[in-house]
Amino acid sequence: MADRQVTASGKDNDGDITKLCKAGETWSPRLKADAIRDIENGLHTYFVQQPGTTRVNVTVVNGATGKYLRSTADKSSKNNLDNLPDC
Repeated sequence: MADRQVTASGKDNDGDITKLCKAGETWSPRLKADAIRDIENGLHTYFVQQPGTTRVNVTVVNGATGKYLRSTADKSSKNNLDNLPDC
């Protein structure tokens, strides 16, 4: 299992996360469905840690319209997947 740091995220027109990214990594970009499978099967973990913040994990949430990715809430909005630069 590898820990994969996420530094950017892809979003659709509704703002939903479609992929996770980190420049220079062979796994990047990782499509949402693949990242969900990685997390649920214990293959890889994904996390966000912006400078000056603590690490937050990316988790899978079962929503009304299906599964989606969300970063664990912390004191900094910098670590929110929604607030990362686009990739």
